[in-house]
Amino acid sequence: MKETHKQKKVNKRKNIPFNKEGFFQSSGGFTLFELTVVAAIITILALIVLPNYRQEEKQSALSRSTHKLTQDLRRAEEMAISAQKTNPELGEVFPKGGYGIYFEVNEALPRGYRIILFADCDGEGDFDSVGSFTCLEATPGPGNSCNETVEEITLEEGIVVKTLSPLSPLTITFKPPEPEVFISEGDVATITLSLKDNLAITRTITVNKAGLIE
Repeated sequence: MKETHKQKKVNKRKNIPFNKEGFFQSSGGFTLFELTVVAAIITILALIVLPNYRQEEKQSALSRSTHKLTQDLRRAEEMAISAQKTNPELGEVFPKGGYGIYFEVNEALPRGYRIILFADCDGEGDFDSVGSFTCLEATPGPGNSCNETVEEITLEEGIVVKTLSPLSPLTITFKPPEPEVFISEGDVATITLSLKDNLAITRTITVNKAGLIE
């Protein structure tokens, strides 16, 4: 028995798939409702994961900066032990007092801190940023030195020097052959780094007069 035109239309409607909420659902796709739920779940997961990821990345940057600064201190020590000559700007001579690193914490500085690898040309165990003499000509005494800068050291973005002990500015100098270690105003130096936006998260480097850096 042939179906009438009206019966065919009814049968076609019966084959149309609907989900339990009454929304039309094609056999090979997703409903708008399902896509909305998936998008909401992805958004919630992103809100949970991204802040944690960013925080982990900042702490990784802090760890890397601490490691690099530790290596910079060891580099200054090695430069002194190996009697390395200065760069051409300082005359390619071995500085009388070896090499050292100068630290300063000061809010007036562009980064809030300053770290300088220097050649102790005048042998006084401190850092001089000005002077009219060459490294070879420099001698102890006021005004008898030169700009002893070898290299300015910077930390990764978002990392700062939080505190220096015994005080700021802090100078650590290595003089051959042992090397002898000179620490301004103390026997142990402590450099504390932190996140710029969370000063409670810190890493610490210590240097003692025996030359132990950790």
